[in-house]
Amino acid sequence: MRYPLTTLATSIVTSLGLALTLGTSALAQGVTTQPPNAPSQEPAFPEQTRAPLPDSQPQVETSVVADGLPQLWAMEFLPDGRMLVTAKAGRMFVIGPDGTVGPDISGLPEVDARGQGGLLDVALAPDFETSNRIFFSFSEPRDAGNGTSVASAVLKIDDAGEGELSEVEVIFRQTPGYDGNKHFGSRLVFSPEDNLYVTVGERSDAAVRNQAQDVGSGLGKVFRIDQNGAPLPDNPLVDVDGAQPEIWSLGHRNMQSATLGPDGRLWTVEHGPRGGDELNQPQAGKNYGWPEVTYGIEYSGQPVGDGVTFSEGVSQPVYYWDPVIAPSGMALYQGAEFPTWQNAFLIGGLVAQGLVVLHLEDDVVVAEERVPLGARVRDVRVGPDDAVYVVTEQRGAGSAIVRLSNAS
Repeated sequence: MRYPLTTLATSIVTSLGLALTLGTSALAQGVTTQPPNAPSQEPAFPEQTRAPLPDSQPQVETSVVADGLPQLWAMEFLPDGRMLVTAKAGRMFVIGPDGTVGPDISGLPEVDARGQGGLLDVALAPDFETSNRIFFSFSEPRDAGNGTSVASAVLKIDDAGEGELSEVEVIFRQTPGYDGNKHFGSRLVFSPEDNLYVTVGERSDAAVRNQAQDVGSGLGKVFRIDQNGAPLPDNPLVDVDGAQPEIWSLGHRNMQSATLGPDGRLWTVEHGPRGGDELNQPQAGKNYGWPEVTYGIEYSGQPVGDGVTFSEGVSQPVYYWDPVIAPSGMALYQGAEFPTWQNAFLIGGLVAQGLVVLHLEDDVVVAEERVPLGARVRDVRVGPDDAVYVVTEQRGAGSAIVRLSNAS
């Protein structure tokens, strides 16, 4: 079914059983013309923000795979084509390609689901087909409050979706803990060497967010660990006295988007303040500035710190958004369904309420397009059929899984 552009803001969640064909170009042009929150801030180089539209954009047809779900946080495709999903409240279950929802998988640890906390990302071990091992991140209750932790477990699941986790072990804990309910991150990405990148947040509050600059603290960092949770011997800070040896990069705010690029390097997108969401390619030992150097402003309208966007020794973002997209979920597109998206990054937008597509050449963003979905996008995956699958959510109304295919 085809809809005019005026109806594209209608919620996908209410469209069970329908297919929509979305032409992105008319709405995408409006995205880049909104005034910035920090009009006096200038990009460090011309391609750092507000990229043009690509020359060619596909028409995107959407269909709802599953609806009426609890608030989901992440999804991962199993080898048989079913989807393993996490729900924020601390649930995990399987959804079939036909939308059939399986029962809750048992064996999960307790989560602190207040605020932005809960059961977060999930990733299959590189050898999942033989080991059945998965990894997941969650906000773990602790004596000092809570913090982002990573656990591994063996997933046993039958054809009906009934399953359990065994050999559950917390392999890594972000420290220190903090009694708060914001900015837990978190995404899990395996490197080409089968090591694990873990992204977290800096816990938001002014009392602790400066620890993003402290290598003795695990707030506001990317970590690089092996599958047992140990730091890699070539991590940048393993020989630095007082530093946490698991740290890969520092100075981050709240990273809820991460994936590998075509050459196997890690890319992340983090929530900025009011303006200043950042695309970064985190490198060993590099400092990405937060909260001392950043684009955007405080939610109050005041400058962040001294309002500095550049400082010697601080890495600039590859790209930033002002106004924000509120990024969550990220995938590299490599498939046949969307030829014009080949090697593009697909990023979920909570505030953007749709899919953000970034085209890069030589690590520079050369084009940006949007696929409006009328719902907050929490996670993005490329399916075994080369279609794109997104987890959408509506405040107070749960989640849906939506399939995007090419109608061009």
